[in-house]
Parts: sequence; C-alpha cells; structure tokens
Amino acid sequence: VIGYGATSGEIFISGVVGERCAVRNSGATIIVEGTGDHACEYMTGGVAVILGETGRNFAAGMSGGVAYVYDKSKNFPARCNMEMIDFDVLDVEDIQVLKSLIENQLTYTGSDVAQAILNDWDKAVKDFVKVMPRDYKAVLLKRKQSQGNNKEAVING
Repeated sequence: VIGYGATSGEIFISGVVGERCAVRNSGATIIVEGTGDHACEYMTGGVAVILGETGRNFAAGMSGGVAYVYDKSKNFPARCNMEMIDFDVLDVEDIQVLKSLIENQLTYTGSDVAQAILNDWDKAVKDFVKVMPRDYKAVLLKRKQSQGNNKEAVING
C-alpha cells in the first residue's frame, strides 16, 4: 500500500508499486511507474500520476481528485472501474501540470521512464488519460461558474 489515506505531500517512486496505490488519497500528489489492482480506490482528492500499466479495478469509488494514466498500450479502459468516473481530454493546464510533475519525477528519482516520456513529450502526452470523477467535475464547474458570476458583480457593482 502506497499513500493510503494520504492528506498532503508528494510521493515520487521510480518503479511499479503493488495493490492499493493512492487509496483514500485526499490531498497528496503521488507519482509511480505502474500499479497493481485497486489503485485510486475511494480517492477523494489529490493527484495520482501513473506512468505505466495499472491493475484491474482502477478508480473504484473515486469521488474526487484527478488521475493521469500513461496508456501507451491502450489497455487501461478495460482495467478501469467506470462507475463514478469519466475520461476527460487534457486541457492546456493539465498538460502543464503533468509535464511539471514528470520533470519532478525525473529530478527526484532519476526515472528512466520519466526521461523517455519527456524525450518524446509531444507524442507521449497524447497517450495520457485523464481520470475525472463525474460529481467532482460538476462541483468544480459550479465553483468556476460561481466565481465568474462574482467577478461580474464586482466589475458591474
């Protein structure tokens, strides 16, 4: 188990971890090069970056946070529990955050996997899947809309 119930901080691991990575993560950033079964299960916050294969039942009960999975082999959808999540397209902000995290992975661990992804970034970034819980996405959208309305009130007020 890596990052079970983590509330903050960062974990950078050069290598594949076992089962239950980032389970009940509520605020940490966790980067690994592959996982066993049940990764990101019941995750409520934070960020998980998986730079390789995952086991089965990924994101079961995931209600918050975001995960980015490098899916070069295109096997990930069959291993993911789609009950509460969707796959989203990476936007410009996602791409910047993801690249920065992978650069940190390389800096902190000397990861050959991170280096290979960064060496071919323009192609590799297209193989990332963004895992986003539906309800969490809806909350973020409402928050963004609310902030936009508040800005208009200040400008017009």
